[in-house]
Amino acid sequence: MEKITFIASATMGLESIVSDEIKTLGYENVKTLNGKVEFDGTINDVAKANIWLRCADRLYIKMGEFKATSFEELFQGTKKIPWEKIISKDGAFPVSWISSVKSKLFSKSDSQAIIKKAIVERLKSIYRIDHFRENGAMFRIKVQILNDIVTLQIDTSGEPLHKRGYRVKNNEAPIKETMAAALVYLTRWKGGNYPLIDPTCGTGTLAIEAAMIAKNIAPGVNRKFAAESWPFIKEKVWLDSRDEAFSKELSNDGIQIFASDIDGEVIGIAKKNAENAGVDDLIKFEQKHLVEVHNDTKSPYGVIISNPPYGDRLEDKEKVAKLYRLLGDVCKRFNNWSYYIITSYEDFESEFEKKATKNRKLYNGGIKCYYYQYYGRKPRG
Repeated sequence: MEKITFIASATMGLESIVSDEIKTLGYENVKTLNGKVEFDGTINDVAKANIWLRCADRLYIKMGEFKATSFEELFQGTKKIPWEKIISKDGAFPVSWISSVKSKLFSKSDSQAIIKKAIVERLKSIYRIDHFRENGAMFRIKVQILNDIVTLQIDTSGEPLHKRGYRVKNNEAPIKETMAAALVYLTRWKGGNYPLIDPTCGTGTLAIEAAMIAKNIAPGVNRKFAAESWPFIKEKVWLDSRDEAFSKELSNDGIQIFASDIDGEVIGIAKKNAENAGVDDLIKFEQKHLVEVHNDTKSPYGVIISNPPYGDRLEDKEKVAKLYRLLGDVCKRFNNWSYYIITSYEDFESEFEKKATKNRKLYNGGIKCYYYQYYGRKPRG
């Protein structure tokens, strides 16, 4: 089967994590770039990669890349690409996203129109028709122009990959599922014999993603993707990919996850989200004030992970500072444990009263944050 190049887009700061999970899935020629990871596969991997990628934002097919400093070069470069290999005769192919940075072709609207015209001209010559009704499957096109290099892609995912489908309708969490999964990955916790605690769990995203990782539940196994309507990818490919994913799920043995929050209403939402994700039996949710959090597990080793409020508004600063001091006091109760906190609060370490072993710059919802990592002792044996 012919090789194609995929692009997995990634939140800034998570590219290396997305790269690692792509390699773990067995893909080759993996290239880590700013905001994306490229890799090789076949058209059938549209199903597998969409179903399994936890930390990527979307999955695209890379259709072509070329230099263009004029609209004529943009038109001719686009027209040379074999769009007919992907776009069906009745397919809809809007140029949905376009960006231009440090390039002579700075007019996005003009570039958008020229690219659309070039694709139409190419497909007219291939399909021998003059008018495209575009009432079939959707093939959304993304264009990136950077330093005069044009990259043309087709979106295979549809809804972004963080939309797993388990979140209660109209419920928005302060952290996307893809980011939450990446934060869990960075703790290196995978279940086993050691517990994980989220003492500021909100609607449960971190705890749910941790449970899915521990049980090896494919994040996209229960949702639909844009490419499922593409006629040249057989339904059997999607069925087989989902069957394989279900067969790789692990047992619940040894998984201990505890999540709490002061707000009883959000705990109710968290429980419903966990039920929708199929991991409600793995997480113990409790309405609990932070001061009430102790090591009830009695385990000498474990992980605390937290995405507390950031205090972005000026009037919240002192309240959040007090919260971080309290969080520091709580973590001190867990001797030998590791703990991980993400926040945009610049003076976090000062209020927490301990310097992190390591911190990592990330962007949560476009907000510059740091993921403060405090390493405990390694478990014996």
